[in-house]
Amino acid sequence: KSMAAGNEEDFGGELKNSKLPPEDGDITVKKPQATQHELLIDEIESLEGHLSNTLRAVYDADDPHKFMDRLDLRIKHHDKEIERMCNYHYQGFIESIRELLQVRTDAERLKDEIQSLNSKLQSSGEEIVQKGEALIKGRKTQRNIASAIESLTMCLPVLETYGKLKEQMKTKRYYPALKTLEQLEHTYLPRVSKYRFSQIMSETIPHLRERIKDASMSDLKDFLENIRKYSARIGEVAMKQAAELNGLDPELARMKRKGPIKKSTKPKVIKVNEKPKIHRRLEKEPENPFDEPKAKDSKNPFDDDDNDSGNPFGDDDDDDDMNPFNDDLNPFADKMNPFADKTNPFADKTNPFAEENGLNGAEPAPEKVDSEEEYDEFEEEVIRISQMGYVTRQELSAQDMVDFAPVYRCLHIYQVLASKETFENYYRKQRRKQARLSLTPPPNMHETLEGYKKYFHDIIGFFVVEDHIMNTTSGLVNRAYMDELWDMALAKIIAVLRTHSAYCVDVSLMLQIKQLIVLFCHTLRGYGFTVSQLYDLLLEIRDQYNEILNKKWIEIFDEIFTEDNYTPIMVETLDEYTDILERYPFREHVPSAEQFPTQLPFSEMVPNVYEQVKHFIHSCIKFSEDLHLSHTEIDDMVRKSANILLTRTLSGCLSSLIRQNLTLLQLIQISINMNYLEKSCGCLEDFISEITGAEKDSIHVARLQGTMMFKDAKSEAEGQIYRIINTKIDEFLELANYDWMMAESKGRASGYLMDLIAYLQSTFLSFTNLPGKVAQTACMSACKHIAGQLVDFLMDAEVKAVSMGALQQLNLDLMQCEQFACSEPVPGFNDGTLQLAFQDLRQLLDLFTSWDWSTYLADYGQSSCKYIRVQPSTAIALLEKMKDADKKKNLFASLKKNERDKKKLLDTVLKQLRGLMNGAT
Repeated sequence: KSMAAGNEEDFGGELKNSKLPPEDGDITVKKPQATQHELLIDEIESLEGHLSNTLRAVYDADDPHKFMDRLDLRIKHHDKEIERMCNYHYQGFIESIRELLQVRTDAERLKDEIQSLNSKLQSSGEEIVQKGEALIKGRKTQRNIASAIESLTMCLPVLETYGKLKEQMKTKRYYPALKTLEQLEHTYLPRVSKYRFSQIMSETIPHLRERIKDASMSDLKDFLENIRKYSARIGEVAMKQAAELNGLDPELARMKRKGPIKKSTKPKVIKVNEKPKIHRRLEKEPENPFDEPKAKDSKNPFDDDDNDSGNPFGDDDDDDDMNPFNDDLNPFADKMNPFADKTNPFADKTNPFAEENGLNGAEPAPEKVDSEEEYDEFEEEVIRISQMGYVTRQELSAQDMVDFAPVYRCLHIYQVLASKETFENYYRKQRRKQARLSLTPPPNMHETLEGYKKYFHDIIGFFVVEDHIMNTTSGLVNRAYMDELWDMALAKIIAVLRTHSAYCVDVSLMLQIKQLIVLFCHTLRGYGFTVSQLYDLLLEIRDQYNEILNKKWIEIFDEIFTEDNYTPIMVETLDEYTDILERYPFREHVPSAEQFPTQLPFSEMVPNVYEQVKHFIHSCIKFSEDLHLSHTEIDDMVRKSANILLTRTLSGCLSSLIRQNLTLLQLIQISINMNYLEKSCGCLEDFISEITGAEKDSIHVARLQGTMMFKDAKSEAEGQIYRIINTKIDEFLELANYDWMMAESKGRASGYLMDLIAYLQSTFLSFTNLPGKVAQTACMSACKHIAGQLVDFLMDAEVKAVSMGALQQLNLDLMQCEQFACSEPVPGFNDGTLQLAFQDLRQLLDLFTSWDWSTYLADYGQSSCKYIRVQPSTAIALLEKMKDADKKKNLFASLKKNERDKKKLLDTVLKQLRGLMNGAT
């Protein structure tokens, strides 16, 4: 068949490639159309795809029947070629058939020989086959035994590891248990995955892993719960250490306790190798969450029996030597963990962070006791430990009070279990919640300093713990998280302090709060936190502190003004004089010892006020301490505060004092005191420059405004003096009782005026210590007021008629006033200066008593006019009153010729005066 196929292939190839000439019977078409049909037929033979385009070309031609004829000719040509090729290879085909028949005969003969040999072989090898089968059976048994041994060898480590895991979990050795679990799952169980018990173990492993996670998380929750409870103690220790490092008083950070630490009356004997009680193990083990129930699970053949000694897969100590999670190589185990409780003498049994057995679980939470008793017990333990030589009180750090093993253990377990991110998120979320609780101020925090201490202790304790976690772990707490947490806390702290400090009205409490805030800043800055905003807050609180100082000094100044006797100080001895000089810089006159007793011009008000202003400046300086301010800034702040004290507080107190119903002598003494206080402002500026260390002549130094304030107060006191004198003058003038219709004067001055002049003379004698200008102003004011009142008497609208006798009596009173003015009641007036106060009334009375109207009318309007101060309107009003007085006289008197001439003259003068007034208008 193969030969035939080969021949057929050769025949087909030759047929395809043959170029035989056409035979005689072929018809050759030599027209161009025949050539086109040949091309189409060649294309049909050569194409292997669709013939649609070729067939379309055939039918698009003019005569498709001719193409069909040509195609038939081509078919006949190929048939002839096939026939010729077959005739050419026929002889070879016959020979091949003959050879095949010969091969078949040989094959039959060979088959018979093989069957004969096989029969002989079967009969001779029957015994060998029997022995071979026995050998095969033995070999199979041997292989099964080896396989069983191998399987047992693979299963025994699995079972031993599982037993070891159960034992480690029972003893709460979480790290070795977790590592053993990893080895069991990834190393041993894959080797025995085909066995049924391995499936049971594989199903148990996720539950065991979750139980380890839950147990470690339970310890972490206990840690978080108790760290919140003891954050205040941590913060207190941290603040004490910061106070010692920065030279501040450590007692400022100490919380007040109900009583002193109770010391035992019986000395306590401690053995050499005995550790403090905080390291003793409890007599009763805490309940193990990994303990199996006593009833064994029938489905799990690997549960522990009640009797551990029957467990053939006990803990293999040799395996722990190469286990990186055993106690010797585990960096978190007690032997190498610097934060574990074995070397921490301060984790007493009331400390919830101390563990009972290293990694054997946390100690049960202590019973709730009074915080004061708890603190006393803690102090006793610290003292006892320091005496034993474990650590000194100065070496105690805030971190030494906390066992962070639950955090490290839980972090490592979650990290091994590829759940570190879950643990970090949970830890940060819980700590954020605790941060919000720590940032919540205690109720009525503003009332006592202890409230502020507790608030600051909680915050510092929180951030000290977080800072330690950040420095001892990788990624659990990072700097970005701490910065975010601190920014949130800082905004809350500033808002709380700003709110609660606004309620404070006690100066000493405000100063203590400031010192506490400064210590708070020092403490947190030591842990790398930014506290610049808290210093800015202190500057705001400083303004409030100054306001409280001003309110306090209002009471102080009022008390000084109330207790002052407003009399000059009488100094009996030189020691008394020296004491006054220490309180007030009085340098005008230093008397000798023979000149005592002597009198100072000012009262006790002056040294007391000056001394209190200095105390106020000292109080301002106290608040500026430890605020990192330059000398210039402190000096500027003190001067601004002193200016507020002088211009607002002291000025207001002085104004209130001056407006009270004070006597004239008291007002005079106040005016004198203001003069000396004004002189002391320069000394106050020197005092401020001295205590602040700033340059006195610096262009940036603000000047005290006390000089102008004291001048204003003195002016106000002087104005009050003038008002009192004028008021007293009005009281005398109210006694005046003029008879405006009297025919003749009494021939002497009125009695009320004589009393008034006597009062003025005695009053002006008390002006000795007043500045001359003040006394002169008071005297001139009194004289002007008297003159004005006399004119008002005369021109009063209720006085309808005035006689010449009344004018003469008023003239006598005026003459008495002029004599008083000429007597120079206050030194310093030039000749005739004081008399000018009565000049208006004098010219008016002279004009009417002398009846010199011709001169008045002739000189009116000229600068040399004799009666230049008399206005036509005043003269007309007074003439009208005199005219009415004349009408009230006896009607028969008006018939006299003199009276008629006088009336006529009066009318003429009135007419001319009205003409002058109209012309002036």
